[in-house]
Amino acid sequence: MEEKIVYFEEPGPVNTETVLRLAGERAKARGIKKCVLASTTGETARLAAKLWAKSGIKLVVVPHQYGFGLGQRFTPELVSDLAKQGHKVHFGTMLFHTENFYGMNTPFVMASLLRTFCQGMKVCVEILVMAVDGGHVDVGEQVVVVAGSGRGSDTAVVALAAPSTRLADLHITEIICKPLQTRQGLPPKMPPPPPPPEKKP
Repeated sequence: MEEKIVYFEEPGPVNTETVLRLAGERAKARGIKKCVLASTTGETARLAAKLWAKSGIKLVVVPHQYGFGLGQRFTPELVSDLAKQGHKVHFGTMLFHTENFYGMNTPFVMASLLRTFCQGMKVCVEILVMAVDGGHVDVGEQVVVVAGSGRGSDTAVVALAAPSTRLADLHITEIICKPLQTRQGLPPKMPPPPPPPEKKP
């Protein structure tokens, strides 16, 4: 089986429309009707709802939890507007931000490991688990997940969902797109391969 993965030279919101287009195309190809989407201010959620208005795809939007940062930036008015369009918004505990809550740093280790792919990959796994824990996605359900690095979207995957109590049952089956840059910075430039040895006459 062959499938295309798109890589972005830079992370961030400049990629959002392309990510949503690619995610929508993959959802259509796989018959997927649900997308779990990270959106802090609601800007990405509004755009996704607009672009996918006639696609049949329903959103489960996951903003920051209450108490994270300086106030909740995802407004109740937008929650209501999305609900009228058949979408869901889930405010829940951000599972990879609970380090030291029980005297353990496992959430930090999980987040750091996933960020070796990119920041958006860490967020994709986190919001999918949150959405299942909140009852918006069924265990084992195939969904598209879209997230980003700070603002906007730059990462999308196809995944089989699982709750936080069964993390080993979560499977990322396809990477649709991601930035080359991880949270750790740009990937190192590889040296050119050595020239082939000269043939002796």
